[in-house]
Amino acid sequence: MEVAHRNLDGYGSPPIEWEVVERTMSGNLPQAPGAGGPGRHTAWLTTLDVTGRPHVRPLGILAHSGSWYFSSSHCTRNTRNVERDPCCVVSVATEPFDLVVEGVAHRVTGADELSDVAAAWSRDGWPATVEGDALTAPFSAPSGGKPPYYVYRVGVDRVYAFGTAEPYGATRFDLTDGSVSPLGHRP
Repeated sequence: MEVAHRNLDGYGSPPIEWEVVERTMSGNLPQAPGAGGPGRHTAWLTTLDVTGRPHVRPLGILAHSGSWYFSSSHCTRNTRNVERDPCCVVSVATEPFDLVVEGVAHRVTGADELSDVAAAWSRDGWPATVEGDALTAPFSAPSGGKPPYYVYRVGVDRVYAFGTAEPYGATRFDLTDGSVSPLGHRP
């Protein structure tokens, strides 16, 4: 996989290293208070509604097997938006940088991948199980809607890292060769 980068920092900080960004993205991003920076990790999904207006909502991200996954109730605007236009942005504050990930949401319907993702979420405390081509669970976020929960893998095209600690910096990464990256980049 080829990753091109562009240093966006106007103050002379070096580019942020892709290997550090990739390692952070592949790690656990828990949402419990005090679990991340600042204070906890809240991921934000941005989609476009039918009029082209941005729609931004918090949601849980699962970093698993080199990809980012999110779930969305069958009846939410998130689901309607990504089913109509799968382009999306996921952003999250981590240590030592904030991340903005641009890409495409791919609905996961294969039984093996769904089972693997459900098991990973269960290990993280969300007791999801596979039901048909989606997940079910006894609870979700208060605004998460009711099951079934569709699962999406984020195909990554571009990543921005904005430093929040020394040496700071701001770098854009473009995944350029069209191959499948460890972050789920679409072919």
